[in-house]
This record gives sequence, structure tokens and C-alpha cells, in this order.
Amino acid sequence: MKTPLALLVSLGLGAAGAAHAQSGWNGAYVGGHAGPSTQSDARGETILFDTDLDGAFGDTVRTSAGADAFSPGFCGGSANGPTPADGCRDNEDDDNVDFGLRLGYDWQDGALVYGVLGEVSRGGLSDSVTAFSTTPAFYAMRRELDTSYAVRGRVGLSFGDDRNLLYATAGYAWASVSNDFSTSNGVNTFVANGDSDASGAQYGLGYERRVGDAFTVGLEYLRSDLRDGDYRVRAQGPAAATNPFLLVNPDGTDFRRGNRDFEVQSVRLTLNYRF
Repeated sequence: MKTPLALLVSLGLGAAGAAHAQSGWNGAYVGGHAGPSTQSDARGETILFDTDLDGAFGDTVRTSAGADAFSPGFCGGSANGPTPADGCRDNEDDDNVDFGLRLGYDWQDGALVYGVLGEVSRGGLSDSVTAFSTTPAFYAMRRELDTSYAVRGRVGLSFGDDRNLLYATAGYAWASVSNDFSTSNGVNTFVANGDSDASGAQYGLGYERRVGDAFTVGLEYLRSDLRDGDYRVRAQGPAAATNPFLLVNPDGTDFRRGNRDFEVQSVRLTLNYRF
């Protein structure tokens, strides 16, 4: 299977001998994109605990007898029941189609083309992780990447009678994130707090081909490395003081996902109208 870079280069070189048309990449453009988005495999993810509420996660929640209360372990999905034997719904960790709109401006100096663009996208990527306690009970955290925004620069080379453009792009992206928590524990109460957004770097490669005087079509590969906000859940009373979540600190225990990163790869078809 060709890598995204090899695919883009082969498409660009294959289009180099096309017919003549009006040249030039200077000016503004508006357009859209659509294509599949996938996220890195989250298998092996865990939930981390802060039993003394000092802000440092990684504590072990223990029973009154000193045993690890979460010794049954974790799964990368939403639980079907209170024990690991019930299994998890891994299909809730969905990849999806990424689509959106963009607006940009390019400048051209000989074969060199450089510019800036902003875009808004919708993807719907979701990701879940579940912890199982010895009670038995499950504790599931699910997040979904909603609307995302990006501002990127790009630089590339025009070739083939100025009808083709091969470019690299990089910039900053941020997104809104929906977080959900569910549990089969009916003894404690659970309070969620923290940010519901993610931000980080976005970078990739692209190819554009002029179609007539005003339109371009293209193929773009993007990698987004986003850090989720500090969303967390606190397990509190009214359980007894011997409850594992209350043993170290009577105010409760905080927990959050072990992996706060959204690592998303997108392959997009693009269509732009150039003014």
C-alpha cells in the first residue's frame, strides 16, 4: 500500500502533462473538503485515579482490606456489563467522514506558491475507555470530537504549465469535545468537571489540479495531534467511610482518562473556487 506521500507525488507527476489553461495561483479561494478520518488505536488505555486529591493522577484505589479495587482491569470501549467477562463495545470507537469548508489566499513567486487558510470541519470521531472494579461495577468515559477549526500556512511548487500544485501545510487546530460518563455503581455519586475542548498541531501534504479557469480539485493528507482538556470525574459519598473512593480522602477520588490525546489522520478530497 502506498504511503500518503507516495500517493500524492504520483498523482502530481501523473497530471503534469495535461493541457494548457490560464495560469497563476495568486488570489483568494473558497471551497470544501470531505473524506475519511481515523484515529490511532487506543487499545491498552486506562483510567487514572487521584485518591488524595492532590492533583497528581496515578494512585491505586484500594479496598479497606488493602486490595486493588480495580484489579479486574480496563478495556478500550464501553462496557456491556459490570464485569470484564461481559465485554466491551469496541465499535463505539468510531472512525468517520470528515467534511467542512475552507477559505484561503495564495501568493505566487515563480514556481513557489505560499499562502494561508482557515477551515471548519465536522467529524464525529468517538473514543471510549472503561474501568472495572471488584464490586463488581463498570466506569465508562466516552468522548466525541465535534466541530474543529484550523488555521494553517502552506507552501508548495507549481508545475505542469502552472496547472498543478504540490504543497506542504502546517498550523494550529482546536475542537469542541463532548464528554460523557456512565457507571453501574449505585452507591457513590459522581460529579464531572473540566474543559470540553482539544487543541494542538495539524500538518500534512496536498496536491491541487486546476480545472478550467476558476476551479481546483485536490487530494490532501492531514495529521492532527490534539490534546484533550482536563476533563475529570469525582467519586463522592454518600457511601460509607470504608468505601474505596473515600478511604484516603473523605471528599472523594478524582479520575480521568490515561490518554488525553486525539491523534487523527484524514485523507480529503478538496474542491475550491478561486476568485
